[in-house]
Amino acid sequence: MISEIANTIFQQAIDRYHQFDRIDHPLENPYEHASLEHLLYLKCWIDTVQWHMEDVVREPSIDPKDGLYWKRRIDESNQVRTDTVEYIDSYYLQLFASVSPKADARINTESPAWAIDRLSILALKIYHMQQETLRSDADDAHIQACSTKLAVLLEQRKDLSQSIDELLNDIAAGEKYMKVYKQMKMYNDPSLNPVLYSQQK
Repeated sequence: MISEIANTIFQQAIDRYHQFDRIDHPLENPYEHASLEHLLYLKCWIDTVQWHMEDVVREPSIDPKDGLYWKRRIDESNQVRTDTVEYIDSYYLQLFASVSPKADARINTESPAWAIDRLSILALKIYHMQQETLRSDADDAHIQACSTKLAVLLEQRKDLSQSIDELLNDIAAGEKYMKVYKQMKMYNDPSLNPVLYSQQK
Protein backbone atom coordinates (compact mmCIF):
# COMPACT_ATOMS: atom_id res chain seq x y z
CA MET A 1 0.00 0.00 0.00
CA ILE A 2 1.28 3.46 -0.88
CA SER A 3 0.44 4.88 2.53
CA GLU A 4 2.79 2.43 4.25
CA ILE A 5 5.58 3.32 1.84
CA ALA A 6 4.89 7.05 2.19
CA ASN A 7 4.74 6.98 5.98
CA THR A 8 8.04 5.09 6.15
CA ILE A 9 9.74 7.55 3.79
CA PHE A 10 8.31 10.56 5.60
CA GLN A 11 9.67 9.28 8.91
CA GLN A 12 13.02 8.67 7.25
CA ALA A 13 13.19 12.25 5.95
CA ILE A 14 12.11 13.74 9.28
CA ASP A 15 14.63 11.67 11.23
CA ARG A 16 17.40 12.57 8.79
CA TYR A 17 16.66 16.29 9.09
CA HIS A 18 16.69 16.16 12.88
CA GLN A 19 20.08 14.46 12.92
CA PHE A 20 21.40 17.91 11.97
CA ASP A 21 18.42 20.16 12.81
CA ARG A 22 19.68 22.83 10.45
CA ILE A 23 17.46 24.56 7.89
CA ASP A 24 20.20 24.84 5.28
CA HIS A 25 21.57 21.33 5.63
CA PRO A 26 21.94 19.92 2.09
CA LEU A 27 19.25 17.55 0.89
CA GLU A 28 20.58 14.06 0.22
CA ASN A 29 17.75 12.12 -1.36
CA PRO A 30 18.52 8.37 -1.16
CA TYR A 31 16.03 7.36 -3.86
CA GLU A 32 16.35 7.11 -7.63
CA HIS A 33 15.59 10.45 -9.21
CA ALA A 34 12.78 9.26 -11.48
CA SER A 35 10.97 7.29 -8.76
CA LEU A 36 7.87 8.07 -6.73
CA GLU A 37 9.93 7.43 -3.61
CA HIS A 38 12.27 10.25 -4.61
CA LEU A 39 9.31 12.64 -4.83
CA LEU A 40 7.90 11.50 -1.50
CA TYR A 41 11.22 12.01 0.27
CA LEU A 42 11.66 15.42 -1.38
CA LYS A 43 8.14 16.44 -0.43
CA CYS A 44 8.61 15.64 3.25
CA TRP A 45 12.08 17.21 3.35
CA ILE A 46 10.61 20.46 1.99
CA ASP A 47 7.82 20.30 4.57
CA THR A 48 10.28 19.65 7.39
CA VAL A 49 12.56 22.54 6.45
CA GLN A 50 9.56 24.83 6.05
CA TRP A 51 8.18 23.76 9.44
CA HIS A 52 11.36 25.06 11.04
CA MET A 53 11.38 28.24 8.98
CA GLU A 54 7.87 28.89 10.27
CA ASP A 55 9.19 28.47 13.82
CA VAL A 56 11.98 31.00 13.20
CA VAL A 57 9.74 33.65 11.68
CA ARG A 58 7.43 33.50 14.72
CA GLU A 59 10.17 34.54 17.13
CA PRO A 60 8.54 37.51 18.97
CA SER A 61 11.74 39.57 19.03
CA ILE A 62 12.79 38.87 15.45
CA ASP A 63 14.25 41.83 13.57
CA PRO A 64 11.74 42.98 10.89
CA LYS A 65 14.39 42.62 8.18
CA ASP A 66 15.06 39.05 9.27
CA GLY A 67 11.31 38.42 9.39
CA LEU A 68 10.94 39.61 5.80
CA TYR A 69 13.87 37.44 4.75
CA TRP A 70 12.26 34.34 6.25
CA LYS A 71 8.81 35.22 4.89
CA ARG A 72 10.22 35.35 1.38
CA ARG A 73 12.04 32.07 1.88
CA ILE A 74 8.79 30.50 3.07
CA ASP A 75 7.00 31.82 -0.04
CA GLU A 76 9.69 30.26 -2.23
CA SER A 77 9.45 27.00 -0.32
CA ASN A 78 5.67 26.97 -0.73
CA GLN A 79 6.07 27.25 -4.48
CA VAL A 80 8.54 24.33 -4.58
CA ARG A 81 6.22 22.34 -2.31
CA THR A 82 3.28 22.94 -4.65
CA ASP A 83 5.35 22.01 -7.69
CA THR A 84 6.40 18.77 -6.00
CA VAL A 85 2.81 17.85 -5.19
CA GLU A 86 1.91 18.40 -8.82
CA TYR A 87 4.81 16.16 -9.91
CA ILE A 88 3.35 13.42 -7.69
CA ASP A 89 -0.06 13.89 -9.31
CA SER A 90 1.61 13.71 -12.73
CA TYR A 91 3.07 10.36 -11.70
CA TYR A 92 -0.39 9.05 -10.88
CA LEU A 93 -1.96 10.52 -14.01
CA GLN A 94 0.59 8.59 -16.03
CA LEU A 95 0.16 5.45 -13.93
CA PHE A 96 -3.61 5.41 -14.47
CA ALA A 97 -3.58 6.72 -18.05
CA SER A 98 -4.78 3.38 -19.43
CA VAL A 99 -7.66 3.03 -16.94
CA SER A 100 -11.10 3.70 -18.40
CA PRO A 101 -13.37 5.12 -15.70
CA LYS A 102 -16.75 3.43 -15.38
CA ALA A 103 -19.84 5.33 -16.45
CA ASP A 104 -20.77 6.06 -12.85
CA ALA A 105 -17.22 6.84 -11.71
CA ARG A 106 -16.96 9.66 -9.20
CA ILE A 107 -14.39 12.36 -8.66
CA ASN A 108 -12.72 12.80 -5.27
CA THR A 109 -12.63 16.08 -3.33
CA GLU A 110 -8.84 16.17 -3.74
CA SER A 111 -6.24 14.49 -5.88
CA PRO A 112 -4.05 11.65 -4.56
CA ALA A 113 -1.02 13.93 -4.25
CA TRP A 114 -2.81 16.56 -2.19
CA ALA A 115 -4.01 13.83 0.16
CA ILE A 116 -0.41 12.60 0.37
CA ASP A 117 0.61 16.19 1.09
CA ARG A 118 -1.64 16.13 4.16
CA LEU A 119 -0.09 12.82 5.21
CA SER A 120 3.38 14.38 5.08
CA ILE A 121 2.32 17.33 7.24
CA LEU A 122 0.65 14.91 9.63
CA ALA A 123 3.93 13.00 9.99
CA LEU A 124 5.57 16.24 11.10
CA LYS A 125 2.81 16.99 13.58
CA ILE A 126 3.19 13.51 15.05
CA TYR A 127 6.96 13.83 15.33
CA HIS A 128 6.87 17.20 17.07
CA MET A 129 3.95 16.32 19.32
CA GLN A 130 5.79 13.20 20.39
CA GLN A 131 8.83 15.33 21.21
CA GLU A 132 6.61 17.43 23.46
CA THR A 133 5.62 14.31 25.41
CA LEU A 134 9.31 13.63 26.10
CA ARG A 135 10.24 17.03 27.50
CA SER A 136 11.91 16.91 30.91
CA ASP A 137 11.32 20.63 31.49
CA ALA A 138 7.52 20.47 31.07
CA ASP A 139 4.97 19.79 33.79
CA ASP A 140 2.70 16.74 33.96
CA ALA A 141 -0.32 18.67 32.64
CA HIS A 142 1.60 19.61 29.48
CA ILE A 143 2.83 16.06 28.96
CA GLN A 144 -0.67 14.64 29.43
CA ALA A 145 -2.26 17.18 27.09
CA CYS A 146 0.32 16.46 24.40
CA SER A 147 -0.07 12.71 24.87
CA THR A 148 -3.81 13.06 24.28
CA LYS A 149 -3.21 15.13 21.15
CA LEU A 150 -0.64 12.61 19.93
CA ALA A 151 -3.17 9.80 20.20
CA VAL A 152 -5.60 11.79 18.05
CA LEU A 153 -2.90 12.52 15.46
CA LEU A 154 -1.98 8.84 15.26
CA GLU A 155 -5.62 7.89 14.73
CA GLN A 156 -5.90 10.59 12.08
CA ARG A 157 -2.87 9.18 10.26
CA LYS A 158 -4.40 5.71 10.32
CA ASP A 159 -7.67 7.00 8.85
CA LEU A 160 -5.99 9.21 6.24
CA SER A 161 -3.65 6.38 5.21
CA GLN A 162 -6.62 4.08 4.67
CA SER A 163 -8.46 6.76 2.70
CA ILE A 164 -5.49 7.33 0.38
CA ASP A 165 -5.07 3.61 -0.27
CA GLU A 166 -8.80 3.24 -0.97
CA LEU A 167 -8.76 6.24 -3.31
CA LEU A 168 -5.91 4.84 -5.38
CA ASN A 169 -7.57 1.40 -5.48
CA ASP A 170 -10.82 3.01 -6.64
CA ILE A 171 -9.02 4.95 -9.39
CA ALA A 172 -7.22 1.79 -10.54
CA ALA A 173 -10.58 -0.03 -10.67
CA GLY A 174 -12.30 2.79 -12.56
CA GLU A 175 -14.61 3.54 -9.63
CA LYS A 176 -13.19 7.05 -9.34
CA TYR A 177 -11.20 9.23 -11.70
CA MET A 178 -8.50 11.84 -11.35
CA LYS A 179 -9.00 15.42 -12.40
CA VAL A 180 -6.07 17.63 -11.49
CA TYR A 181 -6.18 21.41 -11.27
CA LYS A 182 -2.91 23.30 -11.17
CA GLN A 183 -2.75 25.47 -8.06
CA MET A 184 -1.89 28.60 -10.05
CA LYS A 185 -0.36 30.44 -7.11
CA MET A 186 -0.45 34.12 -7.95
CA TYR A 187 1.73 35.82 -5.35
CA ASN A 188 5.03 34.59 -6.85
CA ASP A 189 4.07 35.37 -10.45
CA PRO A 190 5.21 38.83 -11.63
CA SER A 191 2.41 38.85 -14.22
CA LEU A 192 -0.35 38.09 -11.67
CA ASN A 193 0.68 39.89 -8.48
CA PRO A 194 -0.44 43.56 -8.78
CA VAL A 195 2.36 44.77 -6.49
CA LEU A 196 4.93 43.14 -8.77
CA TYR A 197 3.53 43.99 -12.19
CA SER A 198 2.79 47.59 -11.24
CA GLN A 199 6.54 48.07 -10.68
CA GLN A 200 7.30 46.95 -14.21
CA LYS A 201 5.50 49.89 -15.81
